[in-house]
Amino acid sequence: MLNTYYADLHVHIGRSRSGKPVKITGARTLTLSNILEMASSVKGINLLGIIDCHVPEVIDEMEEMLAAGEMIEHPEGGLWYQNVCLLPGSEIEIYDENCKGPVHVLSFFPTVEKMKQFSLYLRGRMKNVTLSSQRIYESAHNLQRVTKELGGLFIPAHVFTPHKSVYGKGVKSSLSEIFLPELIDAIELGLSSDTNMADGIQELRQFPFLSNSDAHSLEKIGREYQTIQMEKPTFAEFKLALINKEGRRITANYGLDPRLGKYYETTCAKCSAFIYEEKGMKCAECKSTAVIRGVRNRINELSAIPVTPTDRGERPPYIHQVPLEFIPALGPKTLQKLRDHFGTDMAVLHDIEEKDLRTVAPQAVVRHILLAREGKLSLKAGGGGTYGKVAQQQI
Repeated sequence: MLNTYYADLHVHIGRSRSGKPVKITGARTLTLSNILEMASSVKGINLLGIIDCHVPEVIDEMEEMLAAGEMIEHPEGGLWYQNVCLLPGSEIEIYDENCKGPVHVLSFFPTVEKMKQFSLYLRGRMKNVTLSSQRIYESAHNLQRVTKELGGLFIPAHVFTPHKSVYGKGVKSSLSEIFLPELIDAIELGLSSDTNMADGIQELRQFPFLSNSDAHSLEKIGREYQTIQMEKPTFAEFKLALINKEGRRITANYGLDPRLGKYYETTCAKCSAFIYEEKGMKCAECKSTAVIRGVRNRINELSAIPVTPTDRGERPPYIHQVPLEFIPALGPKTLQKLRDHFGTDMAVLHDIEEKDLRTVAPQAVVRHILLAREGKLSLKAGGGGTYGKVAQQQI
């Protein structure tokens, strides 16, 4: 029997259990155990990709949790903790001879043993395997091949972000300048783009799209996610869903309206003013020509033809989701009340009826949640590393 599950496949570990940094920019509270508990009990995520599992101390912790019975390794791949399945993953930085600038990619594996083998491979090609998102001194092609030899999945990460992504920094026009397209399993869009924008690029239409949180704190888990139709959340079932096989498929992507992302609009690198003119790219405020190219402009530059709904074919819908932390007037106390009453953020965002929400939250908060569901909130675009904002509505 097929069911629908929530999946977020890009979550960082901030600190190891001994307190050592893993993702330096990640919160100290982002430990393996805290992430699993938050995803399972608070966020309502069923399939969770943690992308710093190559770190030796994290591998040791996963093995100890398995030995203690706190997690169970599923025969079809993935580690089950309560009602969430962990996919062990690794984020890696590539900068080989074919690459104009650093590019981040994700590799996922079905078991701890496969991840241990991958970690050993990285150790001989990476200066510090104890940290996240480190540069590998290896070609992208070889990294892809090794991922596949170990039974893994290979996914370019946040592909339009101005810094450290394939289209933002790595290539002039085509991902084939760096990668072997036949060894790519999916494309991660990133916070400042969506399906409609990305489908304007012809070469991307062959790949499934993923919308993930890239969480650097516990609260950011699930700010972007997808629903996937599977028999159960496992590595094997997820792999089938990526190729739309045996009824397994991605049924919807949920993500920030791209305007809420940090890099939607082009901004001046000197004074942070928005630059809307695509030709010339000169700041009207300070006259600087140093810019941080926004995702909107970059995709327009790369797109070969206009996008219409028929271009998407079998694409699942992309639903603009406003996470609870973006809802105006929703403070931490009210957020905790909502979680205490209704279980998980997924329930509050999708399922709980208006009359029930009103028993817990003020009218203004409930109205904003409903407007978010309907895609009717007014937004102020972000850019240059600053998130967009939700404008408070008149209630």
